[in-house]
Amino acid sequence: MTREEILSTFNIEASNPGAYAKEWLAPAESRELASLDPATGEVIATVLQADGATYERVAATAAEAFHTWRMVPAPKRGEVVHALGHALRAHKDALGRLVSLEMGKILAEGLGEVQEMIDMCDFAVGLSRQLYGLSMHSERARHRMYEQWHPLGPVGVISSFNFPVAVWSWNAALAAVCGNTVIWKPSSHTPLTALAVQHICNHVMARFEIDGVFNLVIGSGREVGQRLVDDPRVPLISFTGSTQQGRKVAASLAQRFGRSILELGGNNAIIVMPDANLDMAIRAVLFAAVGTAGQRCTSVRRLIVHEAVADRVVKSLLKVYRTVRIGDPLQRGTLMGPLVSEEAVADMMAALEQVRAQGGEILCGGKRLDRPGFFVEPTIVQAPKDLKIAEEETFAPVLYVYRVASLDEAIALQNSVKQGLSSALFTSNLFSAEAFLSPEGSDCGIANVNIGTSGAEIGGAFGGEKETGWGREAGSDSWKQYMRRQTCTVNWSSDLPLAQGVRFDLD
Repeated sequence: MTREEILSTFNIEASNPGAYAKEWLAPAESRELASLDPATGEVIATVLQADGATYERVAATAAEAFHTWRMVPAPKRGEVVHALGHALRAHKDALGRLVSLEMGKILAEGLGEVQEMIDMCDFAVGLSRQLYGLSMHSERARHRMYEQWHPLGPVGVISSFNFPVAVWSWNAALAAVCGNTVIWKPSSHTPLTALAVQHICNHVMARFEIDGVFNLVIGSGREVGQRLVDDPRVPLISFTGSTQQGRKVAASLAQRFGRSILELGGNNAIIVMPDANLDMAIRAVLFAAVGTAGQRCTSVRRLIVHEAVADRVVKSLLKVYRTVRIGDPLQRGTLMGPLVSEEAVADMMAALEQVRAQGGEILCGGKRLDRPGFFVEPTIVQAPKDLKIAEEETFAPVLYVYRVASLDEAIALQNSVKQGLSSALFTSNLFSAEAFLSPEGSDCGIANVNIGTSGAEIGGAFGGEKETGWGREAGSDSWKQYMRRQTCTVNWSSDLPLAQGVRFDLD
C-alpha cells in the first residue's frame, strides 16, 4: 500500500480536525500539527490541534455519556468492545502499516501492535461477564455482607509515541466494559494513528447507536494534557511517558485526589549466567535491544553477563549487530527502523558523549546514518560499574554491557537503578531462577526467566515499581483500577445489632 492508500483507508486527508466528541470538532483558531515520517523527515499530513474550548466540548460529552453508559449491563458493553475488536481485525493491515509509517517501527511490529489491540478487546469481552465482587460472612445474625464494583467515570488516557495505539486499547477496552467513557490524548508525534482508531470507533459506536464512549482530543501537553489532568470530571488518568513528566502528573492529581496509572521510565536488565542457553540469550538480547529501535519502555538497556561467558556473549553480539538490516520500516526484511524524531537522535548522541567522558568504551555503532530520516546505528558499550549515564534511560538502541562474578552481584547491579519495570535472567539452574524470582531477587514489576525483557502478553498485568510509577494495565485484576469498590451490608432481621458487640441502648 502507498502512503496515500493507507491514509485514505481511514479518511485522513491533508488537514484534519484533531478532536472528536459525537462529531469531528475544529478549533476556532487553526493551529496545525505536522506528522512526520521518521524514515524521511517529510510531512505525512497535518492535524488541527484542539484548544481549550474544544477540550471542554470533548470532556463535557464524555461526562454526559457516562451517565447513560454506566447503566448499560456489562455484557452489553462487552458486545460493543467485541465489535471493536472485529473492526480492528478488518483494518489490521492498513492500521499496522500506518503505525510503521508514522512511528517508524518495522511492519512486523506495527502489525503486532494492532494484534495486541485485538487481543485486548477479546480479553475485555471476557471480563465483561466477570467483574466479580466478594461475599463475606457477617458476624451479625441475618446480615448479608458483600462488595460490588461500580463504574468510575470518564477515564483520561495520555499515550506515548512508541506504542501509539496499543496502550490506548489497554485502557480503553477495560474502561469501556467497566462502564466508563474514555478521553484520549495521543502523542503529538503520532496523531494520525489516533485519528485512524477514532474513525474505527466511530463506525462501531454508530452501529450500536451510542455516542461519547470513545473520545479523542489532539493537542499539546500544556494546552490539552494539563487540562485533562486537572479536570475534576475525570477521576482516573492513565499516563505513559517519562518519569519527569510523570512526577508532574502525579502531583497535579494528588492535589485533587485523582487516581493515576503511571507507566514511566524503564532501565531494564538481562542477566546471563554460565549455564544459560547462550544462543537463545543472544536472540533475546538482540530483539529487546534493537526492536523498535530501542524505543520500548521494556527495551533492554543493560546486559549483565557472568565473566565466565562474557567474552563469548560480547563476540556473538558484535557479530549479529553487524548484520542488523536498518532501513525503511515498511520494507520486508528490515529489522530496525528510525528513531521517532530529530530530538531523539540528539538525545542518543548526547548520551554517547557522556559515555566517552565517563570512561565507557563504544564497541560498535554509535553513529547517525548518512541518509534522510532519523536513522542511527545500534550501539554496544562496554560499561564500567560506575558509568552514571547508564543509570538514566536513553530512549534509543544503546546497550551497556557489564561483567559480574556471581548471581548475587548481578541482581544487586540490576536493582541498583531508580527504575523498576522489566528484568530477565537466562539460566538452566532452578535454584538461580527461584532466587531471581524471590523477594530478595528482582525488584521489578516484570521478572522473566529465559525470555527477554520486552514483548509482554495480554493477560499478565503490565507495570513497574520505583520511578517507573505505579498501577498496572492490560491483565490480571487491573480492571479494578477503572471501578470503585462498594462494601454493602443488608440486614434482613428485625433487630439492629452493632458490629464488634458494641451496645448503644437508650434505656
